[in-house]
Amino acid sequence: MKIILAAIAALLVAACATDTSKVDPAQGCAALKEPIGSGSIGLPSSGATIDSTELVAAAPLAINPKPLFTPPPPDFAIVAATPEYCKVIGSIAPVDPKAPPIRFQVNLPTQWNGSSVQFGGGGFNGVLMTALGLLPSARPDKPSPLARGFVTYGTDSGHQNAPGVPLQAFALNDEALVNFAHASYKKVRDVAVELMKRRYGSAPKRLYFAGTSEGGREGLTMAQRYPADYDGIFSRAPVINWVGLQTAGTRAGIAQMDGGWLDADKVRLVHTAVLAACDSRDGLVDGIVSDYEGCRQAFDPSSLRCLGRAPGNCLNDAQLKAVQTIYSPYTFPFALANGVTTYPAWGRGGENAQGTGAVGGWISWQTGTAPPALPPGPTSSRAWLYGSGAVQYFFAREPGLDPRKFDPARFAERLQQVSALMDSTDPDLSRFAARGGKLVISEHMADYAQSPYAGIDYYRSVIARMGQGPVDGFLRLYVTPGADHMGMGAPSNVDMLEVLVDWVEGGRAPGELVQVAQEMAPPFKITQARPMCRYPQFPRYRGAGNPRAAESFECR
Repeated sequence: MKIILAAIAALLVAACATDTSKVDPAQGCAALKEPIGSGSIGLPSSGATIDSTELVAAAPLAINPKPLFTPPPPDFAIVAATPEYCKVIGSIAPVDPKAPPIRFQVNLPTQWNGSSVQFGGGGFNGVLMTALGLLPSARPDKPSPLARGFVTYGTDSGHQNAPGVPLQAFALNDEALVNFAHASYKKVRDVAVELMKRRYGSAPKRLYFAGTSEGGREGLTMAQRYPADYDGIFSRAPVINWVGLQTAGTRAGIAQMDGGWLDADKVRLVHTAVLAACDSRDGLVDGIVSDYEGCRQAFDPSSLRCLGRAPGNCLNDAQLKAVQTIYSPYTFPFALANGVTTYPAWGRGGENAQGTGAVGGWISWQTGTAPPALPPGPTSSRAWLYGSGAVQYFFAREPGLDPRKFDPARFAERLQQVSALMDSTDPDLSRFAARGGKLVISEHMADYAQSPYAGIDYYRSVIARMGQGPVDGFLRLYVTPGADHMGMGAPSNVDMLEVLVDWVEGGRAPGELVQVAQEMAPPFKITQARPMCRYPQFPRYRGAGNPRAAESFECR
C-alpha cells in the first residue's frame, strides 16, 4: 500500500507542477500519508508521521454555541466557513525518546492561492491549534484564511495537557522546553511546506504567521530566529519578556497575601478612581482611557488609602501595596537576554473589565476571585497560576518549591538560560528586514495578562538598534486603548491579514487603520469604530460628531 501511495504522490507532484486543477482532490489528499523524513525538517527530529488525512467538504459559517470566553471575541464567537480542504494530522517524533511528540494539523484547500498562514498558540499551549478559524483581531464578516485559499496550520508546541498535571510540568524535559520556546513552530513550518510541495507541486510563494499572547511571542521569535522563513507576521499582545512576566506575576500574587487581596469591590474602587482621573483626557467621557501615557501620571493610587475613610471605600496599607505592585516595574539584579533588566508596569484603565475565561481585567488576570493559594486553584488569578508554576517548573525545576520563597538571585544562571530560550527581545531584525519581511505588532492598553509596555519597550529597542527610518520600512506598532488581552472593551476588529498581504505583496505600507466593534451574528453589524493609531499616537475625540464613528477622532 505504501508503494502505491508513494507512486501516486510522485505522479501528483508532476501533475501539480503544471496544473493543480487536474488533480483529483481525494487522491491528492490520500497521497499525503507517507512519512516525512528528518532531512526535510530544518531542526533535529526523528521525522514526522501522518496519522490521518481526510478530504473535508465545504461548510458554512455558524455561531459557536459554547464559546470559551464570555463575551467572546470574533475568533471564538463564530465557527468560520470553510471550503473543501484536506485535513492532515500528524506528529513529529523527538530526538529524546522521553520527550513528547509535536502534534500538528495542516489544512490544504482544494483551491489554493499559493500562500500559507501559520497560527500561533496561547498560554502554555499543550492543545492542538486546528488553524481552521479566524485570526486574532479578525472581522467576523470577512472570510477565514483557509476560506481565502491559504494553507493553514498549527501545533500543540510539542506537549499535550493532561488532567491533574500542572500546565508547566513539560518544561522539566529539555527538548520539550526548547520545542515550546521556538523549535516546534519551525519544525511544523517545514513539515507544512513539504506537504504543500507534495500536494500542489511547489512550495508556497509567501508564508505568514499570526498569533496573540503566547502566539504573539512565537511570531516575534520567528522573525528573530528564523528570518528567512516568513514573509509577514502579525504579533498581537505578545508575551515578549516571558521571564519578566512570570516573575512579575508571581510578585503580584505574593503581594496579595496577608491582607493584600483585592476583591471585586476593591477592583471596582480602583477602576472608578482611574476613570475619574483619566477618562476625559482624550476629550470624551466614555469609559475608555485613551491617553494611556498621561494617565500614568494623572492617577496616584495612594489617593485611595484609608485615612479617616470608611473601610469599604478605600484601600488598607496591604491592599495599596498590592495595587502599587501592579503599577510598578519589576527589576532584576542581573541582566536577562539582550541586556533586559526590567519588566514594565501595567497601565491604567480596564481594571474592572468583566468576563469569563481569559477575557477581563484584574479579576481574570491579577486578583482572582479569592486570595492566592498554594497550590493555585480555579479561584486563583492567572498571573499567580502561570507565574508560580513557571517558578517551580521552568526556573527552579523544583515542583515542591514554595514560590513565596523564590529568590531570583539564587537562580540567576537558570533565569538567564530560560530567558535566552523564551524571551523574544532581540532588537536586531536586520536579517528579517533585508529579505523583505514585514512585521505588525499590536498592543492593547487595558491588557492585564501581559504589560503592553513590554511591546512598546521592544519597539523602542529596535529603533535604537536599527534607526527610525529603516524600522519604518518593515515594522509597525499599533495601540488600542481600552481593549483587554483578547480585544474586548473597545473596537479592535481589523482585517490584519489583508493589511499584511497588501504590504508584503503589494508594497502598500499601512498607516492609520480603522478598528470596529461588531454584533456577533450575521450580518455582523458594525456598532462602533475608532482609528487604530500608530504608536505613540492615540485616538482623541475631535469635540463634535458621532462618538461611535471613527471620523469623529484623530490620532494625536
